[in-house]
Amino acid sequence: MRRWGPLWLFAAVAAFLYVGLYLNPKEVPSPLVGRPAPDFTLPVIGQPGETFSPSEVRGKVWLLNIWAPWCSVCLEEHKHLPRLVDGRVPIYGLTWKDLDREAAPLLARNGSPYVAAVDDRDGRIALRYGVTVTPETFVIDRHGMIRMKHVGPVTPAVWTRKFEPLLKALQS
Repeated sequence: MRRWGPLWLFAAVAAFLYVGLYLNPKEVPSPLVGRPAPDFTLPVIGQPGETFSPSEVRGKVWLLNIWAPWCSVCLEEHKHLPRLVDGRVPIYGLTWKDLDREAAPLLARNGSPYVAAVDDRDGRIALRYGVTVTPETFVIDRHGMIRMKHVGPVTPAVWTRKFEPLLKALQS
């Protein structure tokens, strides 16, 4: 029996690796889900003197979409977000590392999908949200708790499969 030990160990490791091949790395659960959304106060892009803080929307279900002007996927996502959301939930944008100050003219030229977009120029707030890539979208409930983190663009299929059921449950 003792000589079969390495074979069983190899079989167990091989089984874990095989299962891992079929997992989506974008679906790794965030440790922030179920925890309070990190608070911040940042300037609103294109509105000098205005700021936004998550505490201002406490009591509402809302989305925080983290994007960057240099992210082509984010710009494509911007075209679809207003139609998908259709005014059912407010979307706030957090602009990540806009070092070349491109966000304001870009949002003015293309139209903004956000109620407000804030400027996280040094990326510190995005790091507090655990952001590693753009776009990422968080669903935040009435109590300020993160209920979901989605990595990647919000497409119509993703909206229907992930966001709509959760938002319906949170808003009922």
